[in-house]
Amino acid sequence: MTESAPLDPTTTDAWQLLSDIATDFSPDLRAWFADDAGRAERYTFQAGDLTVDLSKNLLTDEILAQLLQLAELSGVAPRYRAMISGEHINVTEDRAVLHTALRRPAEGSDLEPPKGFTVDGQDIDGDVHATLDKVYAFADKVRSGEWTGVTGRRIETVVNIGIGGSDLGPVMVYEALKPYVQAGLECRFVSNIDPSDIYEKTADLDPETTLFIVASKTFGTLETLTNARLARQWLWERLGRSGAIADTDEARSGAVAKHFVAVSTALEKVAAFGIDPENAFGFWDWVGGRYSVDSAIGTSVAVAIGPDRFREFLAGFHTIDEHMRSTPLERNVPVLMGLLNVWYADFLGAQSHAVLPYAQYLHRFPAYLQQLTMESNGKSVRWDGSPVTTDTGEIFWGEPGTNGQHAFYQLIHQGTRLIPADFIAVANPAHGLTDDSGDGGAVEPGADVHSLFLANFFAQTKALAFGKTAEEVRAEGTKESIVSARTFSGNRPTTSILAPELTPSVLGQLIALYEHIVFTEGTIWGIDSFDQWGVELGKQLALQITPAVDGDTDALDAQDSSTKALIAKYLELRR
Repeated sequence: MTESAPLDPTTTDAWQLLSDIATDFSPDLRAWFADDAGRAERYTFQAGDLTVDLSKNLLTDEILAQLLQLAELSGVAPRYRAMISGEHINVTEDRAVLHTALRRPAEGSDLEPPKGFTVDGQDIDGDVHATLDKVYAFADKVRSGEWTGVTGRRIETVVNIGIGGSDLGPVMVYEALKPYVQAGLECRFVSNIDPSDIYEKTADLDPETTLFIVASKTFGTLETLTNARLARQWLWERLGRSGAIADTDEARSGAVAKHFVAVSTALEKVAAFGIDPENAFGFWDWVGGRYSVDSAIGTSVAVAIGPDRFREFLAGFHTIDEHMRSTPLERNVPVLMGLLNVWYADFLGAQSHAVLPYAQYLHRFPAYLQQLTMESNGKSVRWDGSPVTTDTGEIFWGEPGTNGQHAFYQLIHQGTRLIPADFIAVANPAHGLTDDSGDGGAVEPGADVHSLFLANFFAQTKALAFGKTAEEVRAEGTKESIVSARTFSGNRPTTSILAPELTPSVLGQLIALYEHIVFTEGTIWGIDSFDQWGVELGKQLALQITPAVDGDTDALDAQDSSTKALIAKYLELRR
């Protein structure tokens, strides 16, 4: 299946019919809701704990039927089964794609694929759970105080050093699940090679109570290893300054062994750095970085929230994996959301997609999705190497809650661009507070602040869908000269996702939901969503340019005129 050319979706009758609909498409959500009392119910679906309302999208039954036909013809369901069973659907790297195996229950079940399945000779379930058990044992040692620093003091701060998926996932999950973090423990995250990042993250730390996790599969990532060396240098300097260790190689090695662990499979390089290979947690080449937070890459999270909560996190992923595998396409939430994205991107000209969590703890979720979606589906060739026949990918962006309302919602409401938006909220906050004073007007004393917050969540999707007509504006007594400025066109598409509360399970469900949305889109477009060659060229050139930046005149002369001039100016300005 995966070695043959993908279907060209533009050659199908479904694509042509959708193109015909889009040509004269004039959506009218007001009329659609007025004429169809069952619209909201018909377009609202359940996936695990997530209630997903698609009714405010620019969708009709006719459009949905053709989108579903497109999914059938493109083989979304069989390709998903091929993925979870270990076929090499990452064709440019000739690899299986098995992030779903990271969250399969240890006890097994009759689910597809069966417990104990092997891929390329590897016992997938056995290896995954052996690694998880090792991570959990380590997490318990840190949390209990059994694992101590070189002076015998318990660990209070864990600093995760990684980049890309080795940073975006753990930091997002840690921020989202802060209410579950053990008291007395804190995690910090270093990713940028800008020295200001590691300086700020370590400046106020006590080296005796700090543990570093270096997350790099190959233990060769330039940014990560540079920051790891700086962290090691910081540890030696601070411990030496306080007299905690002697100025000997043996003492320094002992300090690294107690204050550094690794997430890597390159055990020789780990050992050369000074980390005991027994304290290295591995993962596999069938796990892409942006799909790896539920692997050993999440070790910092497992330490922070504990093994039991981390198991709940993994169970949330698995809930949506099973929904994706077993639910018919017409009720399959990730498939439906992926198809809607294709509709907007390829037929209605949308170029970006907003993700707007009305939950402050999800403030890093849009940034996490930027890598997941754009690194996966930012492709211009199909998996057989031929050029794509459609636009692919969307620019994902967003900010939490009412912050966004006071920043960029103007563009979404009244701008000239179509921007589909996903609104995410939880019914029960981690911290329920009341405003005991009120404001003497709209907010009464004793008001539930979360209810006030969620009123904005409901109001924004309503306003985007139905807008405000010129007649309604005039009826408010608005002078004619500004009626047009205060008119809202409506018909701005939104999806509403509502969960009971932001638990580890619900967070896992949200992440898996978007993973499978990405999968659906990539299958329709016929692209390999699991490689990322586009990130390589810049890294290669950076290594070539480094000598020029360091003042090598021959290397500088070899650059193009613009790069040469910029480097020369930098050298002039650098003190």
